[in-house]
Amino acid sequence: MSAAASMGPVIALVGNPNVGKSTVFNALTGLRQHTGNWPGKTVSTAKGTYTYNNRTYTLVDLPGAYSLQPGSAEEEVTRDYLVTGEASVTLIVTDATCLERNLALALQTLEVSWPVVVCVNLLDEAAKKDIQVDLAVLEEELGCRVVGTSARGGEGLEVLRQALEAAVLDPPERPAGAGAHCAGCGGCPPELRTAVLMGRASEIADKAVSKDSEAAQRRDRALDRLLTSGRTGIPVMLLLLALVLWLTMVGANVPSALLSKLLLGFQEPLRGVMQSLGSPWWLEGALVDGMYRTVAWVVSVMLPPMAIFFPLFTLLEDAGYLPRVAFNLDHFFQKSGAHGRQSLTMCQGLGCNACGVMGCRIIQSPRERLIAILTNAFMPCNGRLPTLTALIAMFFVTGNGLAGSLTSAAMLMGAIVLAVAMTLWSSRFLAATVLKGEPSSFSLELPPYRTPQIGQVLIRSILDRTLFVLGRAVAVAAPAGLLIWAAANIRVGEQSVLLHLANFLQPFGGLMGLDGIILLAFLLGFPANEIVVPCILMGYLSTGTLTDYGSLTELHGLLAANGWTTVTALCALLFTLFHFPCGTTCLTIWRETRSVKWTAVAIALPTVVGVGICIAVHLVSLII
Repeated sequence: MSAAASMGPVIALVGNPNVGKSTVFNALTGLRQHTGNWPGKTVSTAKGTYTYNNRTYTLVDLPGAYSLQPGSAEEEVTRDYLVTGEASVTLIVTDATCLERNLALALQTLEVSWPVVVCVNLLDEAAKKDIQVDLAVLEEELGCRVVGTSARGGEGLEVLRQALEAAVLDPPERPAGAGAHCAGCGGCPPELRTAVLMGRASEIADKAVSKDSEAAQRRDRALDRLLTSGRTGIPVMLLLLALVLWLTMVGANVPSALLSKLLLGFQEPLRGVMQSLGSPWWLEGALVDGMYRTVAWVVSVMLPPMAIFFPLFTLLEDAGYLPRVAFNLDHFFQKSGAHGRQSLTMCQGLGCNACGVMGCRIIQSPRERLIAILTNAFMPCNGRLPTLTALIAMFFVTGNGLAGSLTSAAMLMGAIVLAVAMTLWSSRFLAATVLKGEPSSFSLELPPYRTPQIGQVLIRSILDRTLFVLGRAVAVAAPAGLLIWAAANIRVGEQSVLLHLANFLQPFGGLMGLDGIILLAFLLGFPANEIVVPCILMGYLSTGTLTDYGSLTELHGLLAANGWTTVTALCALLFTLFHFPCGTTCLTIWRETRSVKWTAVAIALPTVVGVGICIAVHLVSLII
């Protein structure tokens, strides 16, 4: 039996970006593929299977495309796959709220594929905007089966499965004139083909769609006046981001403490097991005090804020707000010689730089995609936010309670604005030097606002993002724990290797306004930024393992006793913002670029910027 036969009939899933194509894919297959509410989210094919009436079907989710005349990598992948004829049926997903635009791709697809089933999705959203689609008329005009669905709510999926089965088992004859005529041929100028295509799409939409245009757009226009206007767009964006950060900081404190207590509570029982097995002291220490303690610390510090930040971020994404962020920032990125979609990947970097780097796939231009990858580490991820928050609370904020937390959130917001500015500057630097080139055109579709599905958002953000990122961090942190323990417990003369390294780094650390222990802690934190502060404590207290702290007050006293001043805290804060990406992100950068050179540039660029800023701040403080 061939590989194609073994996977059953193949259904190719085609559609414009942001029509709910991935939602249909997930609803049919039961997979948890991420379904982002912005154009260009799916940039590679994904496969899944489902069983209906004892027959297995393979569903291939092709990249979102606006046309089969390739103008992007996504459109080229989609066209090339359809031309192969591998699919038994082509399922075209359209958006009922903007059907005319979607019909252009449907007409082109009808010219190169058969049999075809058209799924008119988002009927629930269309109803809210007083848009009605006559499916019977649409079916008659297109000459193929048409099914209406609301995939997010599961409506119409059974009828869709029946239609797909019928197309596989008893394919209808292809009607004469299917498609747009001329739109897919090669004998006419592209402008004429496009005009014929859009004209036919408009003609069909006029017959099949009825709507009150003003009522359909009234709510979205009112929201866009607030969220995308020149006066209020940026301020509202900053306020929303500050709110997300404040909720993340305040909400993560108690869960982090409880999780740390729970996980570290297993340390002594685990030690007892090792001792009962007669393990030597070095193996016990390496596994319990090194590997397990480091992993427990990373999990307890990373998991709660990610479990808050990613769902909040996904809610904004699901509601259709993130494309408005790209719209607001597009002008700044154009001035920097970068791509407007980089703003979306930059926002992802706030949660995790590794996710942000992978998100750069939505940028079509290889040059601009590389710029976005190399500069993503300028955005502070969830691993750095706890350190930034602690430094701000200890050295730059007076007072507790609500006022103190709001002030901390405002200062953290200021730090992130600085990070955005450095992202734009570094993007401009790369575009003007090693990555020169003409900027590509940027067509951004603003999707309709939608009510987020809370349950799906929670599942998706936890499974697709939080646990994925956490798993990568643990995989890197476990061997790092062994290395840190070895450096702290292997002695050369009267001192551990850790202190020898700190002494070696002391002159350079002093030049940066830090000290050797702080600089070494950042180097040891390469596997996971979360362990920087524990490494600092381990160095100051000369302990052989990562050290926790009871409260920020106790930590402030310890740091002050070891020579920390406001200038030291400021330099530490700046270097936390701008230094090499973590091991997980570096690995992701290499996987995305397959280049040691560009991975090295991604490491060096933020590090050089951070070192330079810290030296400048320290020198200015000496003069003042």
